[in-house]
Amino acid sequence: MTPDSLRAALRGVPDPDWLDTALRRVPVEPTEITRLFPAAGRRCGRAALPDAPGWTADDAARVLLLTSLPGDHAAYAERLYQHGDAAERRAVLRALPLLPIGDAGVPLLHDAIRTNDTRLVAAALGPYAQHLAPAAWRQAVLKCVFSGVPLAVVADLDARADGELAAMLAALAAERHAAGRELPADATDLLDRLTAALPREA
Repeated sequence: MTPDSLRAALRGVPDPDWLDTALRRVPVEPTEITRLFPAAGRRCGRAALPDAPGWTADDAARVLLLTSLPGDHAAYAERLYQHGDAAERRAVLRALPLLPIGDAGVPLLHDAIRTNDTRLVAAALGPYAQHLAPAAWRQAVLKCVFSGVPLAVVADLDARADGELAAMLAALAAERHAAGRELPADATDLLDRLTAALPREA
């Protein structure tokens, strides 16, 4: 999603004047974002956005507030994440690919992936996860399998999945099978695709 598409999807928020005022204020008074960011859920609502599948109004509003900052995006993202509740943290994670911060947000991904909050794990594996090192990314994919996060949320999954991830999934599948359990269907499908793509031994 782009800021423009999120803005369009927010046409029906309960208090559009509040959002318009907030988005005009943050560029000229950046520190105001620390007050406005938490208020977005109350003022814009938390309903799902029909024109932005997978997004809620508070998510989108908070992402727009972060992208409207004139600078110091990484510092504000970290501050809002560290002091935010789960919904606010998720919005920060979803904003990361839209901010000009390079890999400065990677520590936030690591923190989110360590949690047991599946919403944060899912948000951490969006497009910004391209900045994760391969080993950390593979572990994050396994965390999804363990915690029941659908692999459909993992950005660039098929492009980044490799033989090492296949070996990790195969080991997990063997453990589960020995315990009378199976991998989730999406993990089994991924393992099948990866196994089929591996070169066969002579």
